[in-house]
Amino acid sequence: MTSAAGPTVGRTVDWNFAATVGGKLVRPAPATTDYTRRQVIDELADSARRAELPVREVTGLNEGSEIAEARVIDRREWVCAATESMRVMTGGDNGEGKSSGLLTRRITGAQTGAVLAFISSGILGQYDPFTANGGELLLVYPNVIAVERLMRVSPVDFRLWVCLHEVTHRVQFRANPWLAGYMSSTLGVLTDEDGQDLGAMIGRLNEFVRDRRNSNGEATQPNSEGIVGLLRAVQSEPQREALDKLLVLGTLLEGHADHVMDAVGPAVVPSVATIRRRFNERRQRRQPPLQRVIRALLGVDAKMSQYTRGKAFVDDVVDKVGMARFNTVWTSPETLPLPSEVDEPQRWIERVL
Repeated sequence: MTSAAGPTVGRTVDWNFAATVGGKLVRPAPATTDYTRRQVIDELADSARRAELPVREVTGLNEGSEIAEARVIDRREWVCAATESMRVMTGGDNGEGKSSGLLTRRITGAQTGAVLAFISSGILGQYDPFTANGGELLLVYPNVIAVERLMRVSPVDFRLWVCLHEVTHRVQFRANPWLAGYMSSTLGVLTDEDGQDLGAMIGRLNEFVRDRRNSNGEATQPNSEGIVGLLRAVQSEPQREALDKLLVLGTLLEGHADHVMDAVGPAVVPSVATIRRRFNERRQRRQPPLQRVIRALLGVDAKMSQYTRGKAFVDDVVDKVGMARFNTVWTSPETLPLPSEVDEPQRWIERVL
């Protein structure tokens, strides 16, 4: 799948170099024996299969196809998969045989690889709708091991609990094929730099930085809202609208997955209450200053906000109208919540239902 971003973003990154750099920079995985490694890989694959039918039953979403196998991978393999997905999303090529702009492509490739290496140690799993076979569920087993040890929870229960969330994403996309195209085209608008007035962009950026200074004239520390504001400061109006659409879609997808996880969990995961409590405590744990800055720059904190706000939206709508009527949200881009409706679900109900 390609997007409008191809001429500007996708072809200014050496994706092969990004994968190479990222793979070298990933943090070492937790120490495990071969037996433990084989066991967690097998259990995650089995849990992904077991989670599918309960998720379909609770959501009422059924793509009508066989249950696809999940791919259980390590951190380095996730970096490679992520770079390939980003290349496809942005319409880029693999960089082979390119001579023009080689240095620029290598620099942006190294930067991309470094970012992905940082992220790779925190990803438990994800559904990638942009693979050649029409979508693939990825589960990163070293991170699952690290988190279940840190939280001191039942490994068997935690692995199934994680799969309930990630399988929900697979069901969302496979039952609603238009979502992948919508995401790709919207990302294309967001990353399209053609026609940008550089002077106007710099002016907007300077104005944003000036407005962010405190009473002492010092720039305030970035947080997730500040980073979104920074993005808006250098974007055209169509790009701002595209950013809003992607943020709302991400909030809906993550919140719906968390809602389903909690709805299914008590029936299939005996220690779900303990897992949810400790997992929420982990999400809210205060980070060192440098870690907070990096998380803000990478949008990690915005991701955490998506879980909370999205789940509150889904919980409220499903409680009022039921899951069957909530599923109207998946009909088309027009039935997705507006930014103003995420925190006021009743407004979405009145507009759409």
